[in-house]
Amino acid sequence: MGTEIARRTQKAKERDAVIEMKQKHQPLAEVFGHLITDQSASANRYRLRRLCPFNNSVPNCTKDKAKNPLGVCSVLHDGQPAITCPIRFREDWLITDDAASFFFPDDVAWSSLMEVRLNDAYGKSAGNIDMVLVSYDSEGKVLDFGALEVQAVYISGNVRAPFEYYVKDPKRRGVMDWSDQPNYPRPDFLSSSRKRLAPQLLFKGGILNSWGKKCAVALNKSFFDTLPRLTTTAKSKADIAWFIYDLQLSEHSGQPRYRLTKVDEVFTEFTPALRSITTPVPGKVESFVKQLQERLDEKLETPPANQTIERPF
Repeated sequence: MGTEIARRTQKAKERDAVIEMKQKHQPLAEVFGHLITDQSASANRYRLRRLCPFNNSVPNCTKDKAKNPLGVCSVLHDGQPAITCPIRFREDWLITDDAASFFFPDDVAWSSLMEVRLNDAYGKSAGNIDMVLVSYDSEGKVLDFGALEVQAVYISGNVRAPFEYYVKDPKRRGVMDWSDQPNYPRPDFLSSSRKRLAPQLLFKGGILNSWGKKCAVALNKSFFDTLPRLTTTAKSKADIAWFIYDLQLSEHSGQPRYRLTKVDEVFTEFTPALRSITTPVPGKVESFVKQLQERLDEKLETPPANQTIERPF
């Protein structure tokens, strides 16, 4: 009885620590696949060995720098985790199962290929496709394929500084206040869509669409919610499937852990989706004219900086 009470008390403390971590003004949600408040043997081993639990191409985390990886999988935004590492989406390979359900019939054999280069008609690279799912027959001949793009979110500010501060003493710094530090890191959803997502759809998606091939996009709910409203269509008519995931808190081996969970799926045609994402929402022209007037007034009212040259000769 005493052991059971102690176990429940420990779990309550862990849950309280997670809540406190969210309430404190610090940006880190997951480091090397574990909550920063997790002091279990597994979490300590992953931090010590710099391991990745999410099916990276090698056992170790290689984000940013292979020798000194930035092991931040997700950051906190308004108390909720936002995925900042594309490898984080590979948990249990849910994204490939979801994409295959959009690309292929249920009874077909398929496999996935990572980082496949895509060339245009002139042999110039349009970029690498994150994953290409390939269906094949009994003899291994390619029958069909579809492209899966994974869209993590960019960060504005400095996330390496709090990461390195934390990993030097995880036990004492699992709950920390980083709010008074310069360049506090935050998700940059606008740059993520304009500099990453839109070009991906324009170039790689444009080539694939001209071939009549489907695309799937895996992204975080917090990121998807910042995109313009997309015009949806039936799954059977769609060119693009948007698979929307969130990190939901659950228990794993007695420890709180974020689990990748699909929370929605949206189906669109290619051209309307591209138009929605690449067309900015214009502000009022009056506001721009007002800005021009203020700048002009400032220029006209400021006297020229004339200088008197004493004894020029």
